[in-house]
Amino acid sequence: MRREHWRSLFRGALRSITVWAVSTLTMLLLAGILPDFKLQSDTGDSATRIAVTAAAGAGVFGLLSALVWPLLVRLLLLVPALVLGLLVFFLNGSLLLVALRLNPSGRGEAAPETAVVVAAVMSAVASATGAALAVRDDDAYRRRLYRLADRRRRRAAARTGPSSPGTVFLQLDGVGHDVLTDAVLKGLMPTVAGWLGVGAGTPGVPAARRDGSEDAVVTPATVPGTAPAQDAAASAPTHRLIPWRTDWSSQTGASQLGILHGSNHDVPAFRWYEKDTGETVVANRPTSAADLQRRAEERAGHAGLLAVDGASRGNLFSGGAGEQALVLSIAIRRRGRANRSRAGYFAYFSDPANAVRTALSFVAEVCREITESTRARLRKERPRVGRGGLYPLIRAFATVVERDVVVAAVMGDMLAGRTAVYADLVAYDEVAHHSGPHSRDAGKVLARLDRALALIAHVAERAPRPYRIVVLSDHGQSPGETFQTRYGLGLGDLVRAGCGLPVPRRAQRTHSGAEARAAVRAALRRPVEEDTDRPRHTACVPARQDGRPAPRPAGEPVVLASGNLGLVSFPDVPHRMSREEIDRRHPALLSTLANHPGIGFLLVRSEEHGGVVLAAHGAEVPVDELSEAHPGPLADFGPGAAEAVRRTHSFPHTADIMVNSWYDPAEGEVLAFEEQIGSHGGLGGAQGRPFLLSPLEFSPPVAEGAELVGAEEVHRVLARWLRECDGPQIPLGPGRGTVVPRPAGRDRAATGDDADERAA
Repeated sequence: MRREHWRSLFRGALRSITVWAVSTLTMLLLAGILPDFKLQSDTGDSATRIAVTAAAGAGVFGLLSALVWPLLVRLLLLVPALVLGLLVFFLNGSLLLVALRLNPSGRGEAAPETAVVVAAVMSAVASATGAALAVRDDDAYRRRLYRLADRRRRRAAARTGPSSPGTVFLQLDGVGHDVLTDAVLKGLMPTVAGWLGVGAGTPGVPAARRDGSEDAVVTPATVPGTAPAQDAAASAPTHRLIPWRTDWSSQTGASQLGILHGSNHDVPAFRWYEKDTGETVVANRPTSAADLQRRAEERAGHAGLLAVDGASRGNLFSGGAGEQALVLSIAIRRRGRANRSRAGYFAYFSDPANAVRTALSFVAEVCREITESTRARLRKERPRVGRGGLYPLIRAFATVVERDVVVAAVMGDMLAGRTAVYADLVAYDEVAHHSGPHSRDAGKVLARLDRALALIAHVAERAPRPYRIVVLSDHGQSPGETFQTRYGLGLGDLVRAGCGLPVPRRAQRTHSGAEARAAVRAALRRPVEEDTDRPRHTACVPARQDGRPAPRPAGEPVVLASGNLGLVSFPDVPHRMSREEIDRRHPALLSTLANHPGIGFLLVRSEEHGGVVLAAHGAEVPVDELSEAHPGPLADFGPGAAEAVRRTHSFPHTADIMVNSWYDPAEGEVLAFEEQIGSHGGLGGAQGRPFLLSPLEFSPPVAEGAELVGAEEVHRVLARWLRECDGPQIPLGPGRGTVVPRPAGRDRAATGDDADERAA
């Protein structure tokens, strides 16, 4: 700690010296440009004498600005803002004139009006330089955020604050359990490693390097949370790490809705077509997000996880929080006190130092993306997707702007003593979609996210109440090339071919980076992502000149994609079509899809057997006959696949044909129906295996030997932890006062604390 203290002092001194040097150069430059500003006598001086005069003048001006300016501001607090704004320039110029008079060299003079200009320019340059030097200095950044939140912290301290701990839930979007453990063992995430008591040199694990060049094999003996670390240099663990299993729809919309609101019923994918309304629901569209949240609240019988003294930051859904910023489900409302979806941006960028820090990091990230994508193209790396157009800006927004604003908002919530905070950081998910889940680019993003976790942990030490930090993910990502790249046609084209419809020469590609694009549109107040009725994954629906979708020809399919999960619907049929009806209308469609090498299996409704899973070579198994012991065509997709498919079959808005891509269990690869080389949304591989990292003070998430399954179960665990902190009481609603046994084949995520759930 003492070494860190002296290191911080040294960095601060070095930054002050650099600002002083830049101010000296600025003063010399202005003296050469402005005729009424002189740094030499009338008879002339040597260059050294002029430089000494400038250096002394800049130093005295800096001292006066640091010592006198705060006193002047306090004296002028009662002056109207407009008058004070005009006085600032004159007072700053007066300080410069005083500095020239106090200059030990006895040189230097300026006309009063020139002094105002010189002082303004020097102040701007000094501020920009100091902020630029602090871009990589987390201590300086944290101190600025302390100052920004100081008033709110004093208000919280003025009233009697609760002594019970608060809880911060940080969602690392798209980070799978295996990706996290690999990053920890490679030294990319030292903060998480410290929480888990893991250090370099753990027996059985190669020595980790900061650049991640050393491959580490994760074994039960080295996975934190399953066995204690044996490294003598590692500290005692403070957190436990477990994986959990998503539903079939392994994506943010379904997972976060279930986690925050306790229900993700009838969310079959990230985007799907609803026949009763004739609309395409997209989880990251503000109107859809608001409607999905309303449905979840009605089904769960409560407002959400954050209903009492909670804050929601950077999420698709609010969780019932009273404090909301960058929340998509409220982005469609009119501006006003009730709509604070973009308030976080204004609060963060109101500080010029934050703006400079983030702007420089934004430019650096854009340059980094252009460099990395160019390198991948020159090296002809495979798999690879297009990363041009606006993507570098979208990536920079997700990895820099959104991260900085959300982290600052969370830190402000902690300094204000809020009880529960849930925040989503989408940086890794966005980069992994285009660069790959295990790429060097994605690893660098994980390292920067770890620094954000360290900042938040440091702020917890200054908060008015103790805080417990929970880190979790909503899904993972599975690598693999796109369906389009491997077979030369998209899923929409394959469906059209099976229907006997003409296939366009050029397939329409989808945009990826859904979460980041939605955040950008919400920030710019352009929340509508796409036409309500126009499917994104078929190149067959023309638009009229007025922008509205043209009438769809009879029998024209709507084909949508969510990662490696595809959905086929026939909108002219008001109900969910059966297999028999599909065969009568398009005899070759189901066999074309089921026997394609890029398709793993299909789910359709059968008039005879209910739900039926179809696969290659005529495989056909009713969903009621699928089990862990007899998974049928789902054998390669791992445990829980049968139950996940059976649950989705029960949804009212399940598509006529649900299509899951091929999956290679040896390599963990899937084929995305979108333009992504790291994808999620269906079954297969790491995408369905996120993580939950929780403090040891909380009760274990699940009983020993049990598995945490489904986002709704994660919600129940988080709600139990809030009750353990004497936090918000989450009502279960009418008829939900007891624990309902889980269906067969799905482990109960109990820990012996069932009484807590009954008492709720």
